[in-house]
Amino acid sequence: MLEQKDPGHKQQSTAAQAGTRGRSPDTMGGAMGPLLHWLQDVAAVTLLKARRTLFQAAILFCTLILLLWVSIFLYGSFYYSYMPSVSFSTPVHFYYTSDCDAADSIVCSFPTANISFMKNERDQVMANGQPYRVSLELEMPESPVNEQLGMFMVKMSCYTRGGRIVSTVGRSAMLHYRSNLLQTLSTLFFSPLLLTGMAEQKQLIEVELFSDYKTNAYQPTVGAVIEIHSKRVQIYSSQLRIHAYFSGIRYLLYNFPLTSAVIGVATNFSFLSVMALFGYLQLVWGGLWPPDQVRVKVMMGDDTRIQKRREEARKRMERESSQKDLSAPTLLGPVNGTYDFQGNGMTVNPSSDVPSEIPDASESGIEAPDSKEEESHESEDPEEINSTDVSDGHPHPQETALRQRPGHWTSL
Repeated sequence: MLEQKDPGHKQQSTAAQAGTRGRSPDTMGGAMGPLLHWLQDVAAVTLLKARRTLFQAAILFCTLILLLWVSIFLYGSFYYSYMPSVSFSTPVHFYYTSDCDAADSIVCSFPTANISFMKNERDQVMANGQPYRVSLELEMPESPVNEQLGMFMVKMSCYTRGGRIVSTVGRSAMLHYRSNLLQTLSTLFFSPLLLTGMAEQKQLIEVELFSDYKTNAYQPTVGAVIEIHSKRVQIYSSQLRIHAYFSGIRYLLYNFPLTSAVIGVATNFSFLSVMALFGYLQLVWGGLWPPDQVRVKVMMGDDTRIQKRREEARKRMERESSQKDLSAPTLLGPVNGTYDFQGNGMTVNPSSDVPSEIPDASESGIEAPDSKEEESHESEDPEEINSTDVSDGHPHPQETALRQRPGHWTSL
């Protein structure tokens, strides 16, 4: 008996396992379906957020780059317009006359040169109110003529556009003294260089003409005339140099250019960033303090006021309807008449046989409405009443009942 039951039991277990194996893929597929949909939704939302974040980061990066370039441009414009020329150098070409008959003189007039202080014939070299140092460099040979010349005068006269002289100065100059022994030793020592042309026996004489020269804004200096008061002077070449002495902000900009540039660009960038932020808040939110809260409060107040007016109008209409009901006329006899449902009153055709009597409201003991209350009702704005009571285009139900309500005489 046990041996016969064992094969059946094995067959049932095998069938059960086969059924379980057959149903397991469907069950797993049904369980994995919602999970896959959820993962797909999460991936789509994450991708959308990533794209939005990347787009916002790109816009922010481009905005910052634009603000940085604008800051650099503003600082460069300020530096170019505020800082004058630090130094100005121009060659000085002297002219003189030599058609005289004097045998003991080399030239017949003093060497003279006319210098212009205008760049491109439009811009001034020297800024108004800025102190400058003006000096003349003379390259003179160590010739016997210059050694015997001794001291000589250098004169400079500054003039305006109209040719008016605004400043004049004169300074003395001469070659540096060198003894014959020093000259001999120097010649022997530098003879290779002198023979090859790499060195020359000359001296560079610097004559300071102005140590603190300032041009006037009302009479700006546009040029100068330089004269050397000597007819025997020998000059290789000469240069006029103008150097500015800065103070205050110009001193910081000139002596600390990198630090000043960093501070200036950072200041401009911060200012432009704040302006851009305010513009963004004004565009998106309507400002730092959006007026939506105040608007909500005002609208709430308006709704409360309108509701209160509606309640007052409703109470007034109920009171008027009750007063009309009390003051309605009564007929003592048969009356032949017609009721006009289109109007608020009725048309009565009294009979000649049956007299009718209409009691007065004062005789029936019904008091008339107070005059003050009527004045207060009349003082109300009709537009407000119409807007509150008949706002939806349908008449008030109490008003309809008042118009269609028949009087007591209709029951007779």
